[in-house]
Amino acid sequence: MEATKVIIKPLMSEKSYADIAKKRYWFVVDKAATKSQIKNAVEEMFGVSVDSVNTSITSQKPKKRHGRTVGHTSSHKKAIVVLKADSKPIAFFESLS
Repeated sequence: MEATKVIIKPLMSEKSYADIAKKRYWFVVDKAATKSQIKNAVEEMFGVSVDSVNTSITSQKPKKRHGRTVGHTSSHKKAIVVLKADSKPIAFFESLS
């Protein structure tokens, strides 16, 4: 897979903002992507060295009912990428912390 197709978008939440200082970055990734593909994509796109990658798949959850329709949120796969101690931080996230 290409690096631009592996990483869909950064995942922004209060918890992910707190992890930026620890060089831990959260991304929404393709469901079929493996940990090694995610590691290679982050290293290629941002020019950093990755220490570890943790992944989890978030399942669908029901949404509020609006009239007759009942909906649900979409499921997605998220990856938490930890950089090595000697690696430079990702510049995109530095402006957010």
